[in-house]
Amino acid sequence: LDVRGRGLSALVKAVGLPPEPYEGLAQWSSDVSLDLERMSPDVQHGDARAPMYLEEDDLTRTTVMMRNIPSSLNRNMLLELLHKAGFCGELDFLYLPINFRTGANTGFAFVNLTSAAAARRFRAHFHRFSDWGVRTTKLCNISWAQDDQQGLAANVERYRNSSVMHVRVPEEHRPLLLVGGYPVEFPPPTKRLWPPNAKFGRTGK
Repeated sequence: LDVRGRGLSALVKAVGLPPEPYEGLAQWSSDVSLDLERMSPDVQHGDARAPMYLEEDDLTRTTVMMRNIPSSLNRNMLLELLHKAGFCGELDFLYLPINFRTGANTGFAFVNLTSAAAARRFRAHFHRFSDWGVRTTKLCNISWAQDDQQGLAANVERYRNSSVMHVRVPEEHRPLLLVGGYPVEFPPPTKRLWPPNAKFGRTGK
Protein backbone atom coordinates (compact mmCIF):
# COMPACT_ATOMS: atom_id res chain seq x y z
CA LEU A 1 0.00 0.00 0.00
CA ASP A 2 3.00 2.29 -0.27
CA VAL A 3 3.04 4.89 -3.05
CA ARG A 4 6.67 5.41 -4.10
CA GLY A 5 7.72 5.26 -0.48
CA ARG A 6 5.42 8.09 0.60
CA GLY A 7 3.33 5.98 2.97
CA LEU A 8 -0.31 5.28 3.64
CA SER A 9 -1.38 8.92 3.87
CA ALA A 10 -0.13 9.55 0.32
CA LEU A 11 -2.09 6.57 -0.92
CA VAL A 12 -5.25 7.74 0.81
CA LYS A 13 -4.89 11.20 -0.72
CA ALA A 14 -4.05 9.83 -4.17
CA VAL A 15 -7.06 7.52 -4.47
CA GLY A 16 -9.49 9.94 -2.86
CA LEU A 17 -10.29 8.10 0.37
CA PRO A 18 -11.56 10.10 3.36
CA PRO A 19 -8.89 11.38 5.77
CA GLU A 20 -8.06 9.79 9.09
CA PRO A 21 -9.22 7.38 10.43
CA TYR A 22 -9.42 6.08 6.81
CA GLU A 23 -12.94 4.71 7.14
CA GLY A 24 -13.62 1.83 4.82
CA LEU A 25 -9.95 1.27 3.95
CA ALA A 26 -10.14 -2.51 4.45
CA GLN A 27 -12.89 -3.00 1.89
CA TRP A 28 -10.99 -0.82 -0.58
CA SER A 29 -7.65 -2.60 -0.22
CA SER A 30 -8.05 -5.18 -2.97
CA ASP A 31 -9.34 -2.62 -5.47
CA VAL A 32 -6.60 -0.16 -4.54
CA SER A 33 -3.87 -2.72 -5.19
CA LEU A 34 -5.21 -3.19 -8.71
CA ASP A 35 -5.54 0.55 -9.28
CA LEU A 36 -1.90 1.08 -8.32
CA GLU A 37 -0.90 -0.90 -11.40
CA ARG A 38 -2.58 1.75 -13.53
CA MET A 39 -1.72 4.85 -11.49
CA SER A 40 0.34 7.36 -13.43
CA PRO A 41 3.93 8.06 -12.30
CA ASP A 42 3.07 11.76 -11.87
CA VAL A 43 0.35 10.94 -9.33
CA GLN A 44 2.67 8.51 -7.55
CA HIS A 45 5.08 11.41 -7.11
CA GLY A 46 2.40 13.66 -5.66
CA ASP A 47 1.32 15.74 -8.68
CA ALA A 48 -2.37 16.29 -8.00
CA ARG A 49 -2.84 17.99 -11.39
CA ALA A 50 -1.84 14.90 -13.37
CA PRO A 51 -4.35 12.34 -14.69
CA MET A 52 -4.99 9.68 -12.05
CA TYR A 53 -4.56 6.65 -14.29
CA LEU A 54 -2.62 5.66 -17.37
CA GLU A 55 -4.43 5.37 -20.67
CA GLU A 56 -5.27 1.87 -21.93
CA ASP A 57 -2.47 2.08 -24.55
CA ASP A 58 0.00 2.83 -21.77
CA LEU A 59 -0.71 -0.58 -20.26
CA THR A 60 0.88 -2.33 -23.27
CA ARG A 61 3.76 0.03 -24.15
CA THR A 62 7.35 -1.05 -23.48
CA THR A 63 9.58 1.65 -25.01
CA VAL A 64 10.35 4.83 -23.10
CA MET A 65 12.26 8.01 -23.91
CA MET A 66 14.52 9.52 -21.26
CA ARG A 67 15.27 13.25 -21.57
CA ASN A 68 17.62 15.65 -19.75
CA ILE A 69 20.41 13.09 -19.54
CA PRO A 70 23.69 14.79 -18.55
CA SER A 71 25.90 15.22 -21.62
CA SER A 72 28.90 13.64 -19.86
CA LEU A 73 27.24 10.21 -19.65
CA ASN A 74 28.17 7.65 -22.27
CA ARG A 75 26.26 4.48 -23.14
CA ASN A 76 28.13 2.24 -20.71
CA MET A 77 27.65 4.69 -17.85
CA LEU A 78 23.93 4.92 -18.56
CA LEU A 79 23.60 1.15 -18.81
CA GLU A 80 25.37 0.68 -15.48
CA LEU A 81 23.04 3.24 -13.90
CA LEU A 82 19.97 1.40 -15.23
CA HIS A 83 21.31 -1.91 -13.93
CA LYS A 84 22.01 -0.44 -10.49
CA ALA A 85 18.42 0.81 -10.42
CA GLY A 86 17.30 -2.82 -10.55
CA PHE A 87 16.45 -3.23 -14.22
CA CYS A 88 19.25 -5.60 -15.20
CA GLY A 89 17.65 -8.40 -17.21
CA GLU A 90 14.56 -6.30 -17.92
CA LEU A 91 16.18 -4.18 -20.65
CA ASP A 92 16.55 -5.54 -24.17
CA PHE A 93 17.32 -2.33 -26.08
CA LEU A 94 19.19 0.89 -25.31
CA TYR A 95 20.14 3.74 -27.62
CA LEU A 96 21.84 6.92 -26.45
CA PRO A 97 22.27 9.10 -29.57
CA ILE A 98 25.61 10.86 -29.90
CA ASN A 99 26.48 14.15 -31.55
CA PHE A 100 29.44 13.08 -33.67
CA ARG A 101 30.72 16.64 -33.92
CA THR A 102 31.13 17.03 -30.15
CA GLY A 103 31.27 13.41 -29.00
CA ALA A 104 28.66 14.12 -26.30
CA ASN A 105 25.26 12.51 -26.04
CA THR A 106 22.27 14.49 -27.31
CA GLY A 107 20.49 14.50 -23.96
CA PHE A 108 18.01 11.71 -24.50
CA ALA A 109 17.86 7.94 -24.86
CA PHE A 110 15.45 5.21 -25.91
CA VAL A 111 15.01 2.19 -23.67
CA ASN A 112 12.86 -0.86 -24.31
CA LEU A 113 11.79 -3.06 -21.41
CA THR A 114 10.94 -6.74 -21.66
CA SER A 115 7.39 -6.24 -20.35
CA ALA A 116 4.81 -3.49 -20.03
CA ALA A 117 4.82 -3.88 -16.25
CA ALA A 118 8.59 -3.34 -16.15
CA ALA A 119 8.22 -0.29 -18.40
CA ARG A 120 5.70 1.27 -16.01
CA ARG A 121 8.01 0.64 -13.05
CA PHE A 122 10.87 2.14 -15.06
CA ARG A 123 8.86 5.29 -15.77
CA ALA A 124 7.89 5.63 -12.12
CA HIS A 125 11.49 5.16 -10.93
CA PHE A 126 13.09 7.63 -13.34
CA HIS A 127 10.41 10.31 -13.14
CA ARG A 128 12.38 13.44 -12.05
CA PHE A 129 15.40 11.21 -11.36
CA SER A 130 18.51 13.15 -10.35
CA ASP A 131 21.08 10.64 -9.01
CA TRP A 132 23.11 10.42 -12.22
CA GLY A 133 26.45 9.79 -10.54
CA VAL A 134 27.92 12.95 -12.08
CA ARG A 135 27.80 16.58 -11.05
CA THR A 136 24.58 18.00 -12.50
CA THR A 137 21.24 19.52 -11.52
CA LYS A 138 19.31 17.88 -14.34
CA LEU A 139 16.08 16.04 -13.59
CA CYS A 140 15.03 13.21 -15.86
CA ASN A 141 11.95 13.80 -17.98
CA ILE A 142 10.54 10.46 -19.04
CA SER A 143 7.76 9.64 -21.49
CA TRP A 144 6.62 6.92 -23.84
CA ALA A 145 8.35 6.72 -27.20
CA GLN A 146 6.17 7.38 -30.23
CA ASP A 147 3.92 4.63 -31.56
CA ASP A 148 6.23 3.80 -34.48
CA GLN A 149 9.06 3.18 -32.01
CA GLN A 150 7.22 0.94 -29.56
CA GLY A 151 8.59 -2.52 -28.89
CA LEU A 152 11.84 -4.35 -29.52
CA ALA A 153 11.02 -5.39 -33.08
CA ALA A 154 10.17 -1.82 -34.10
CA ASN A 155 13.47 -0.51 -32.73
CA VAL A 156 15.54 -3.24 -34.36
CA GLU A 157 13.94 -2.51 -37.74
CA ARG A 158 14.33 1.23 -37.22
CA TYR A 159 18.08 1.09 -36.58
CA ARG A 160 19.47 -1.99 -38.35
CA ASN A 161 19.54 -0.04 -41.65
CA SER A 162 20.42 3.29 -40.07
CA SER A 163 23.68 5.15 -40.69
CA VAL A 164 24.41 4.81 -36.98
CA MET A 165 25.18 1.12 -37.64
CA HIS A 166 27.83 1.95 -40.26
CA VAL A 167 31.28 0.45 -39.71
CA ARG A 168 32.76 3.93 -39.20
CA VAL A 169 30.59 4.51 -36.15
CA PRO A 170 32.26 3.35 -32.91
CA GLU A 171 30.43 0.43 -31.35
CA GLU A 172 29.79 2.34 -28.13
CA HIS A 173 27.85 4.97 -30.11
CA ARG A 174 25.44 2.46 -31.63
CA PRO A 175 22.14 1.07 -30.36
CA LEU A 176 22.63 -1.82 -27.97
CA LEU A 177 20.70 -5.08 -27.96
CA LEU A 178 20.63 -7.12 -24.73
CA VAL A 179 19.50 -10.57 -23.64
CA GLY A 180 19.37 -11.32 -19.92
CA GLY A 181 21.32 -8.13 -19.23
CA TYR A 182 24.18 -9.02 -21.58
CA PRO A 183 24.94 -7.35 -24.94
CA VAL A 184 24.33 -9.45 -28.04
CA GLU A 185 25.04 -8.86 -31.70
CA PHE A 186 22.64 -6.58 -33.53
CA PRO A 187 20.88 -8.14 -36.56
CA PRO A 188 22.73 -7.32 -39.80
CA PRO A 189 21.40 -4.65 -42.18
CA THR A 190 19.21 -5.63 -45.09
CA LYS A 191 20.50 -2.88 -47.38
CA ARG A 192 23.61 -0.80 -47.96
CA LEU A 193 24.52 1.54 -45.13
CA TRP A 194 25.83 5.05 -45.73
CA PRO A 195 28.16 6.72 -43.22
CA PRO A 196 26.60 9.47 -41.10
CA ASN A 197 27.30 13.05 -42.11
CA ALA A 198 28.62 15.74 -39.80
CA LYS A 199 25.11 16.76 -38.71
CA PHE A 200 24.14 13.27 -37.66
CA GLY A 201 23.26 13.05 -33.98
CA ARG A 202 22.09 16.63 -33.57
CA THR A 203 18.49 15.54 -33.84
CA GLY A 204 19.28 12.02 -32.70
CA LYS A 205 16.77 9.87 -34.62
